[in-house]
Amino acid sequence: MLKILIVVLLFAIIISLFSGLVFLVKDDGKSTRTVNALTVRVTLSVLLLALLVYAVLSGQLPINPSPIR
Repeated sequence: MLKILIVVLLFAIIISLFSGLVFLVKDDGKSTRTVNALTVRVTLSVLLLALLVYAVLSGQLPINPSPIR
């Protein structure tokens, strides 16, 4: 469940990135939709980072400290 939420947040960040690009190209600086898309993207990124930290600290997302040689 946690990994699915991580993937959903990643896709939401990508969608927000491209919507911001579309707003930047089409609006010609006449609206705040680009700023709103940036705000959404930053908020989603902070949520993703917090979720990753929680997943690692709770042991639900294992890390590999030393690769097998």
